Amino acid sequence: MTSYDFAISGQHYLFDVQSFAHTILAAGGDAFSYALLDRTTQGVIDDVASGAAELGVIMQTSETESALNGALAEAGLAFHELAVSAPLVALPSSHPFVNAKSLTLEQLADFPYVYFDQGEDAPIAFFEEALSQVPRAKKVACTDRASLTELIMAINGYTVTSGILVGITDGSALTTIPLETDLKLHLGYVTADNRELSVMGERFVSHLARSLDLYANR
Repeated sequence: MTSYDFAISGQHYLFDVQSFAHTILAAGGDAFSYALLDRTTQGVIDDVASGAAELGVIMQTSETESALNGALAEAGLAFHELAVSAPLVALPSSHPFVNAKSLTLEQLADFPYVYFDQGEDAPIAFFEEALSQVPRAKKVACTDRASLTELIMAINGYTVTSGILVGITDGSALTTIPLETDLKLHLGYVTADNRELSVMGERFVSHLARSLDLYANR
């Protein structure tokens, strides 16, 4: 297993990227080995539990938090909430609903739904998109963040997101619109019960908290 000076593991959300960049830029140094690992939810759990990553960045919803927290506890991990956000629909500027004030999933039923694949037999609580359990006739799975954006644009599709795309290059091509739901997203990070955060870990969490406080829809 590759050993890094500092590593974080996260789902494919964008809100951890700038925080990670700020952390490693501030650390400086003539030589270093850092890692930002995009993973499935199970991958995040495995990385933090094994020590491959110091902490993990995940989202859980008001529907999935019980099951997901149970899986975390079983792995010796704990979730630390930093912000609560409302789910948004992300779609391209070419989409017919791009100027809508709000949207329902029923309105989007005829458009392809693009989401992150979590692997075979992954529990629904592990999916990164809110309301993943809602049946959809048109679905496209992918494993890469940039590919998801490109797919949404190419096929006039959509996904459900936190909407925290500010300042991120591959998020700027998408427009976000409020989704009509009472569901809430809980954004935060995961740590191992038996390990303290390093100085860089604490700095990362501080950056992440400020970013989420600035951008999250409360």
